[in-house]
Amino acid sequence: MHKKAMVTGGGRGIGLGVVRELVAAGYDVAITGSSPAEHYAATLEELQKSGSEIFYLQGDLANTCESRHCVEEAVKRLGRIDVLVNNAGVAPKVRADLLEMTEESFDRVVGTNTRGTMFLTQAVAKQMLGQEAEDGARGSIINISSISATVTSVNRGEYCVSKAGVSMLTQLYADRLAPEQIFVYEIRPGVIQTDMTTAVREKYDAMFAGGGCPIARWGLPQDIGRAAAALCTNSFRYTTGQVIFVDGGMHIQKL
Repeated sequence: MHKKAMVTGGGRGIGLGVVRELVAAGYDVAITGSSPAEHYAATLEELQKSGSEIFYLQGDLANTCESRHCVEEAVKRLGRIDVLVNNAGVAPKVRADLLEMTEESFDRVVGTNTRGTMFLTQAVAKQMLGQEAEDGARGSIINISSISATVTSVNRGEYCVSKAGVSMLTQLYADRLAPEQIFVYEIRPGVIQTDMTTAVREKYDAMFAGGGCPIARWGLPQDIGRAAAALCTNSFRYTTGQVIFVDGGMHIQKL
């Protein structure tokens, strides 16, 4: 029997990389996103050829009613949720100096990335609490944060704050849910080749060329997906709250 997963923001980028790896591991997957399903029609058609049940649910993570509705619909279709991957997020529409950041931009980014993740996780955790444990777990929750959780970018401070919040949510939920056989992890990507990083391509190309990262290449969505799929196995049942760096070694401090 296929295990069941829910991946937010799974229609493209890192989220799609995660979905592909979970499907390869035999999961049925509910994908959520804020755009209409038509935007991902070709991708969904391709994924559905795998033999897994794949379907898309539209909902804005920043809107708690919509995100909870996505959880309810996912459970109706899947029966349970074994894995939640919190991947959906937004970047500032305009990269502005910290002293020029607007309240509107802060509220939008933190409202989606941190607040949205908080309350979607709450809804899924309550669902998992009512599930029978399988392979020693009622469920696994994986939060996709960013190296920006600890590395400053003063022209997108709201994004850094939002991802630092996701990192703390990982610790909080790991602590709260461990006695319930629900395990929580954080994957902290480095520079990943997605739509979000297209605008700064030259900057990071120069960084890699200049030795700014031990593994001198862009990360790929499947790099994150493989890490997520590994954490979903029963090989990590005595771990929770871990931060898994998938960043080419960028987090290593050097003199």
